[in-house]
Parts: sequence; C-alpha cells; structure tokens
Amino acid sequence: MMHLKTLAVAPPPGLSYFPSLASPQKTLKFHQFLVLLLTFIAYAAFHVSRKPPSIVKSILTRETLAANATAAFNSGQDPLRYQPGWAPFDGPRGPHRLGELDLVFLLAYAFGMYFSGHIGDSIDLRIFLTVGMVGSGIFVIIFGLGYFIHLHSFGAFLFIQVVCGLFQSVGWPCVVSVVGNWFGKAKRGLIMGVWNSHMSVGNIIGSLVASSVLGYGWGWSFVLPGIFIILVAIFVYLFLVVNPEIMGFVLSREEVEMSVEGMSLVEPEKVEIDEGVVDSEDEGAVAIGFLEAWRLPHVGSYAFCLFFSKLVAYTFIYWLPFYIRHTAVDGVHLSHKTAGILSVVFDIGGVFGGISAGLISDLIEARAITSVVFLILSIPALIFYRLYGSISIFTNAILMFASGLLVNGPYSLITTAVATDLGGALGPLLAGYISTRGWNSVFFMLIVSISIAVVLLIHVVKSEIKGKLNEGKWLWSSIIAH
Repeated sequence: MMHLKTLAVAPPPGLSYFPSLASPQKTLKFHQFLVLLLTFIAYAAFHVSRKPPSIVKSILTRETLAANATAAFNSGQDPLRYQPGWAPFDGPRGPHRLGELDLVFLLAYAFGMYFSGHIGDSIDLRIFLTVGMVGSGIFVIIFGLGYFIHLHSFGAFLFIQVVCGLFQSVGWPCVVSVVGNWFGKAKRGLIMGVWNSHMSVGNIIGSLVASSVLGYGWGWSFVLPGIFIILVAIFVYLFLVVNPEIMGFVLSREEVEMSVEGMSLVEPEKVEIDEGVVDSEDEGAVAIGFLEAWRLPHVGSYAFCLFFSKLVAYTFIYWLPFYIRHTAVDGVHLSHKTAGILSVVFDIGGVFGGISAGLISDLIEARAITSVVFLILSIPALIFYRLYGSISIFTNAILMFASGLLVNGPYSLITTAVATDLGGALGPLLAGYISTRGWNSVFFMLIVSISIAVVLLIHVVKSEIKGKLNEGKWLWSSIIAH
C-alpha cells in the first residue's frame, strides 16, 4: 500500500494560465517528469543561494596575502587583490569566525529540518516550499547588503545566517515529500542519482554566478543568487503539483512501479533504506516516529556514515575556493574569481559521482557495497589532490574532479537525517580552525572522517553479501545478467 498525502490542497495557479498542462491532456509520466524537474530546480536554487559564503571567504580575509602586495605590483599583478579584508573577518581569527558563520547556519538548518518535516505534513507543500525559498533569498540578499551599508557587526552576520538556515531547512523535506507523493518507494538508484545531482548543479551555478561579480564588490555575490532563488520560487508556486490526486491520479503501488519502470532502463530496486518509514509489501505498513526509526536495522549505521561523509563534502563546499586561493598552483596564487570558478570542477565530479553511484547500485543491487567502494577510493584521491594539485591547473582540475566524484557518490544512495546535517555543520567549523595550523591537518581530518564512515558500513556490507548468498546469487551475477 502506498501512503500518499491526503491533505486537501488547491491546484497551482499556473495551470489556469496553461490549461493544456492539466490532465487528461497530459499523462502521468509527463507530470512525474515535471515534478522531478521542478523539485530539481528548486533544490538546486537553494544551493545556488548557499554558495556565496565560500566564494567570498578569501576576500573577507585577504590580509593573509597582504605581505605579497609589493611583489604582486612588481610582477605586474593586480595589487588590489591584496587589500585588507572585511572586518570582523580580517584579523588572525578571521577564518575562525567564518567557520563559526558556517556552523550557526548549518546548526539552524539541522534544527529547522526536524520541524520542517512535521510542519509540511499539515500545510500545502507548494506554499511552504515557496515561503522557504523566498525567505532564503531575502536573507541572502540582506547578507550581501552588508557590503553596501558597511556592516561590520559579527553578531548581525550571525543572526542573518541563523534565520537564513531556518528558511533553507524547508527545502529538503518539501522536495522529498513531493517526490515521495508521486513515486512512493519505487525510486530507482539511477533516477535518484540524476535527481540528487541538484546539489552539485546548484553549487556549480552558485559558484559561477558569485565568482563572476566579485569585481563589483562581494555584496553582489550574495544579491544575485538571492534574486535567483526568489525567481525560481515564483515558478514553483505557479506550477508545482505536490500530489497526484490533485490532477485526478489515484495510484497504487503497482502503477507507480510501472510508471517509474518506463522512465528507467534498470530493474526495480529490491531494498529501499529510508528514514522513519517502514517499506513493506504488507498492506499494514505504517509510518513510524524518529526514535523508532533509529531502532531499525542499519539506520544508525547509514546515518552516522553519512554524518562523516557529509562532514567531508561540506568542508569542500564551504572552503574549497578559499583553499585554492591560498595554495599556489604552478607557483602562482590564483585570483579570487579564478579560484571560485575552478572550484566548480569538484561539483561537476559530484554530478557524475551521484549518477554513477546510482547506476552501479542498480546493477549490483547493493547500496552499502557501492558506498564503501566510493568512500575507500576517495581516500587516495584526496591524498593525491593535496600532494599533486599544486603542479598545474590541469592536474588540480583532474584530481579535484576525481575527489568530487568519489566523495559525493554515496549521497544518491543514503537518505539524509538530522544527524548527518550536524556532520555537515561540524566540518566547515573544524576547517576554519584547523586551516590556521596548515592544510595538511585539514586533509588529515577529512581522511579520518572517511575512514570512520567506511568502518560504520562494514557490517552492513557483510549483511548485503550474506543476503546475496542466501538468495542463491553471487554478488556480481546481476552485472552479468544485464
């Protein structure tokens, strides 16, 4: 039995302007595709608006390279690159304070995630998602306005980040609920791998937009992404259909599985690990609470595994442009703009990582094994990036791509939970503090985190292998069959 939301909501107003989009003119598959597209763009927009802090970090703390201003002038480089930073981030504690900004944002995000899921059960998800997007956009813009009004209060920046984090927390529960309404538990690894690339796509767009306007003042790096998410919110409000029943579709489990099968080239997935929901073939399957979910087999292992892997991914999201800017590549420190643009290679790798992890998971029908392989391979990738990324821009980009592919791959396979978002909050904070002691220490922290994530999944891997053997399947037989 499927559990679709029965909350009575009105059709989106955009359908009255474009009646050809409504059923019976359009099929179920069309509406499912439209839902995937709109939720993809919506959550990508959230990440577009999250990216500016990482792009402007090196500008806010520019004093770290101030001693090189004379050398830059003599070598024909732009000495303005070495002007003092922005108070209160321009002193020795600047990186610490930037890490603390990331911390309060992500803590507010994790805190809000828990309540957003409950609130979304009682109101129209389209309205709730729109409010979250507009609120996020407004406070991202307000952060950027600090540049134009010469705001230098650390407390004010903290407050803005807290409120912004609360609005941002609306995004994930809403888009997951909407996709769940239309697809239930019949999601495929490949389809969800493509859909889950919204985070990386949003980071890419956010990095490019924020980096492109740095020359006009760092405030513009916030204002434009803030405007972008508000514009996307308008489309979400006008066209997102949160429930198939609104369009007259009443779906059984079999209908959902057949409709999704028509969108995929792979077999139905046998096992779905999700947070807080029992997926069963029995008609009596029911939703369970947060504490009960933690008692389910492997939920804790997946959650804490993602805690540490998300710690790594979010460290890159929030600090990679800063790292590139402060690490000489081929003997030269790249400009703020170039460092921001180059950092998108990590997220491009993340797009391919999510898709490839989903595809591999579908082929071998083993999520934990796929995740562990990606995580183990990410360790040498990070070591090589640290050791050899400074040789040239080309080697930097290649190794960064490989790191992004392997670090972000497991995201498409493991459902996020509050615990994992706390891991995301911890990573950027630690990076802000540890980076002042040297980047080798930061990379050591990342490698240790990945190693812990691997250890946490070992017994899940053993269970998957045992299950395959009990079913009379060799682990790789499904690949041969395909």
